[in-house]
This record gives sequence, structure tokens and C-alpha cells, in this order.
Amino acid sequence: MGKHKLFWLVLMSLLSSSVWAESQLNLTQGVTAISREVYDLHMLVLYICTVIGLIVFGVMFWSIAFHRKSKGAKPADFHESTKVEVLWTAIPIVILIAMAIPATQTLIAMEDNSNSDVTIQVTGSQWKWHYKYFDQDIEFYSVLSTPREQYENQHATTDDKSENYLLEVDKHLVIPANKKVRFLITSDDVIHSWWVPAFAVKQDANPGFINEAWTKVDEPGIYRGQCAELCGKDHGFMPIVVEVKSAEDYAIWLNEQQQLIADAANAEQASLSASLSKEELMQLGETTYTAYCAACHQPSGLGLPPAFPALKGSPVATTGSVQEHIDIVFNGKAGTGMQGYGKQLTLKEIAAVVTYERNAWGNDTGDLVQAADVNSATSSTTNKDTTQNASAAVAIEPKDNETVEAIATTAPVEDLAKEYTLDELMVMGEQVYMKACVACHQPTGAGLPPAFPALKASKMVTGDVTAHIDMVLNGSKKNAAMAAFAGQLTKTEIAAVVTYERNAWGNNTGDLVQPAAIDAASAK
Repeated sequence: MGKHKLFWLVLMSLLSSSVWAESQLNLTQGVTAISREVYDLHMLVLYICTVIGLIVFGVMFWSIAFHRKSKGAKPADFHESTKVEVLWTAIPIVILIAMAIPATQTLIAMEDNSNSDVTIQVTGSQWKWHYKYFDQDIEFYSVLSTPREQYENQHATTDDKSENYLLEVDKHLVIPANKKVRFLITSDDVIHSWWVPAFAVKQDANPGFINEAWTKVDEPGIYRGQCAELCGKDHGFMPIVVEVKSAEDYAIWLNEQQQLIADAANAEQASLSASLSKEELMQLGETTYTAYCAACHQPSGLGLPPAFPALKGSPVATTGSVQEHIDIVFNGKAGTGMQGYGKQLTLKEIAAVVTYERNAWGNDTGDLVQAADVNSATSSTTNKDTTQNASAAVAIEPKDNETVEAIATTAPVEDLAKEYTLDELMVMGEQVYMKACVACHQPTGAGLPPAFPALKASKMVTGDVTAHIDMVLNGSKKNAAMAAFAGQLTKTEIAAVVTYERNAWGNNTGDLVQPAAIDAASAK
């Protein structure tokens, strides 16, 4: 009896939740309600499968042992049994239903992104993560901070490798505790997968499509994850670090980020009048190149042809024009793995890295590029588009020798009583749409479902015009991704873009919305 008691004691201890939870071979419990539901579901299925396995294999081994020929057993002479067949069909069905009910409830809860407090767009970008806070003017890239020489094993020992080796980044994704945070996950190159095990969040990041996920973390802390999709040569160096802060600390962090943005803007402006020496440019350029370019083009500048061409002796970095070189670094090159760094690097960093590439590895062009040169090379198109949008938004004709640019910079008062024709509103509305709406709802109005619904033939756009105006003015409470544009666009622009959306892509409602209607709706 003592042996039997010991056997059952060991078996029950192995099946206990606490032992399995502490085991590194088991699924982790996580720190959110959903992750705990996933863990409990996993354990339920594991217990059911274990019991089924014990019964099936127990009966099988018992039959082999007690009905063997050496014991004189004779095979039974019978055929099928209807009762047995009904039982072995019905019992598995009941078991599957018992497992399906809690599994379905958990899956539905995991997909419920409604009533979120914070919305963050997560974009996978060769091989880093780009985070954009929808309710704040905050966005940044999060890049692996483990030094390259460590993971390329350039050290004889590994003593200097940190506890979070390959799971550390330069900038954490920061979210508030006890708030529902919604993630809109996409990619701007290949398929990635945003995975944080402690949140039970693992969602593919597909280019041209947005997947959704959410989390609500009870306790502040730091939680780590990584890309879970084979996304290319540096797939293993694409970690995720989420820092959960209390409401008070999160508010402080937001203020700090706003101050950093303001300081960065001032520094960017100051760099336009600064002139760095060749030594300063080369030093900064090498640092920037190592952090952002060496993974593809290699520290030696030899690249990894054909996907990542060599820069050493290349036409772009030697005989090509400086302006062409700046354009490729700033805007990227369509159809290749070369992404644009205009949003990731400052003008000074771009100037430095272009200078470095044109003078390193024996290129020796002697070209020195300053931040002002980058600004000049990249601002002409931007300024042109901004000027066109500004002049179209107010629909004011130049007077005498005045230029459209001069009118745009004087910020004239809108004529809210003016009546525009359908053609005028459509032209103006298309320009506003391409400036403010196209990134989410696409040029064709097809959107990026489910986060950004289609406008083409949608009930919102073809239905009540008052509801449509309210949505553009005030945004959506149900869908935090739909921002309010009352503070971003003029009333004339809102009138034009609503008119455009109601008559483009075959919607053809015939509705003309004038600035006065927007003014009346804003006053309510």
C-alpha cells in the first residue's frame, strides 16, 4: 500500500498547477487576465489528454498482458457492436464540445478590441519596430541595443553579455497599467510577427493589412518578446520590450516625450545653420552607419549582393550626385530592400552617413554633406505639396503680385459663407484626402480592414451626412484609430473632404457639403 500511495502522490504533484507553472517546459502563465485564461485552457486540455492517454494505453496494455496466448486466452468470435460504435463516437464528441466552449470564449475575448483607452500602431520594419501613439503626437523606432560585436562573437568571452542579451532595445514601448491598450499591427516590408508571451499576444504583421490585438496589464513592469516570424537575415535581432508604467508615471513619460520632440525640433533647426568638419561628420557617420546600415551593407561596405549591393566603389557613393545619394538614404528605393530613413534619422545624421559612405573604404570623393544640404535636397517636393494643399484649402486667388506661397503663409481667415461648386469641392477634397486620410483608408477608398474600414460604398459615407461630418470632426469613440480632425483641418477642408468621400469611388451621393454646414456642426 505504501508504494501505491507514493505513486499517486508523485502523479498528483506532477499534475498540480503550481509545479507545471514553475516548470520551464510548460506554457508561462503571463501577467494579464487573457494570458491566464489561455494558460488555464492549456492546462485543461493537457489534463483531458493525459486522462485519455492513461485510459487508452492502460486498457491496451492490460489487454496485452491478460489476454496473451501464453495464458491460454482465445480470441473472441464476434463482429461489430452498434453500442460500442455509438459510445466511441459520442464520447469524443462530448469531450471536444467540452474543450471547444471555453476555447471559443477565450478566442472571442482575445479579439474584443472595443473600448480601448490607448491605441498604438506597431509596424515591423526591417529589422526593427516602429511605434506610433494614435492619441499623442509620439512615434519612434525601437532597435536592438545589444552591441554587434557581441552577437557576432568578436569577443573571446561572453562575460560582458547582459542578462537580457538579444532582448534589449534602445527605446521601450511604454504603456499604462490598468488601461486597455489596443495594438494595430502591420508591416512596411515583409511579414513579421509581434509576440509578447507575458501578454498572450502574438499577431502577424502583414504588409498592406492591419491585424489587431490588445492587452491590459495589472502591474507595472518590463516584459520582453521578439519577432516570431522568419522575416529575413536579422530575424533573430528584432526584440520587443514593453514597459508598463503606473498612470502617474505614464503621464510623466508622455510629458517627457513631448519635451524630447520639442528639443529634437530645435536641434534640427539649429543643425541647418551648423557646419561640421570632415572629422566630425565621419565620426558621426560611422556611428550611424554601424547602427542602421551595417546589417545589410556590412561594416566593410561590401554588402551582400544581390539583395544588398556594395557601397564600396559603387556608382551611387562615388560618381553619382550627392543629391541622388541623399534621396536614396532619405526616401529609400522602391522595389528593393532599401528603406527610407527620413523618419528614423535626423538631418545631421543623414548628412553624416552620406559623407561617411562617400569617403570610407577608399571611395574618397572628398564630398562633405551638411544638414542644410539634406534639407535643401529633400524639402522641395514637401514644400510644393504643402503649398498646394494650403492654397487649395482656403481657395483664395492671388492678388496682383502676391504669390500663392505668400498667401499660404499669412494664414488667411476662411470665408465660411462662400458656396463652392461640386468640381471645386472634389478637387480640394481629393487633395485633403491624399494629405490626411489616404494612409489609413487608401487611395481607392478600400481601407485596411478591420482597423480602417472601407469608405467605398460604406454605410457611413453613403448614409446620413450629419453623422459623416460628426465622424470627421470628432473622431470615433468605438474605433480609436479614427482621430478627430476638427483641430487638424480647416472647416473648408473638412467640407471638401466629406464631399469628396461621398462622391468618389462610385459613391455618387450628389451631396455638396459647404463650410457653413461644418461651422454649424462644430457649434453644437
